[in-house]
Amino acid sequence: MITKVDVADAAARIAGRFRRTPLAAIEPGGLFGATWLKCEYMQHTGSFKARGALNRVLAAQQAGELDPAVGVVAASGGNAGLAVAYAARACGVPATIFVPSTAPAFKVDKLRGLGARVEQHGTEYAMAYEAAVKHAADTGAAYCHAYDQAEMVAGAGTIGLELLADIPGGFDTVLVAVGGGGLMGGVATALAGHARVVGVEPELAPSLHAALAAGHPVDVAVSGVAADSLGARRVGDIGYAVAVRDGVRSVLVSDDDIIAARRTLWTDRRIVLEHGAATALAALTSGAYRPTADERIVVIACGANTTPTDL
Repeated sequence: MITKVDVADAAARIAGRFRRTPLAAIEPGGLFGATWLKCEYMQHTGSFKARGALNRVLAAQQAGELDPAVGVVAASGGNAGLAVAYAARACGVPATIFVPSTAPAFKVDKLRGLGARVEQHGTEYAMAYEAAVKHAADTGAAYCHAYDQAEMVAGAGTIGLELLADIPGGFDTVLVAVGGGGLMGGVATALAGHARVVGVEPELAPSLHAALAAGHPVDVAVSGVAADSLGARRVGDIGYAVAVRDGVRSVLVSDDDIIAARRTLWTDRRIVLEHGAATALAALTSGAYRPTADERIVVIACGANTTPTDL
């Protein structure tokens, strides 16, 4: 579990090291009910993950947990690995990133471009995760979890603090794509008492939805167009605990819904997002989430590590 204090501490720790991303105002009722689009796809490395990775690496350095000769290790289908590689380079330590063999080639190339050592293992995130944990145990590298680590979640929560500052008139609902639940957990913590958070998940990777139905995190089968970024087999313990504490609900969207939302962003706004990031908007474009007439909605556009060739 994390608290508002953890998010505030993260904001102070990473200040000046990340981008304060813009907020695109949209005409009331425009873009299928959205009022604002939080453009986090413009963050370092192309996704929100840089916030949590910077917070994790800096916190490990401050705590004396990080051996500068060994550095850090992470498992990721792409975005978290890119963020950890970026944070490690920014902090002057080496990074080893384990990815499944299904990780998109352009993300693997970007990892290497950031100076990371890339190890491909298994066909799913869970398999890469097991290999990365073993590497941490064998070498003493500081482990950076893709979504279920307090520093990672708190760093993501700084997005919520920006929304509160940038929309002084207030807002009602924030739609957040959910894979492992780190972004949802951080934003919901920051916004508790100010706005509701709704998690949006692919039908083919419903980790939070299944956990809320079962009353605890459970394993789910993972597939579909957004599996490279939202393909966590099980929602994180932190994200699940925050969802229960703060009343986060989950809505599901199909692959067709996600593809259509992604194309809508390109057609209407000339914004290219990865499928996982378009998932949040898909809740509106598909009707899976139906806002009231005067509801003020923020959609977090959380990542753009994709290729536009399939738009």
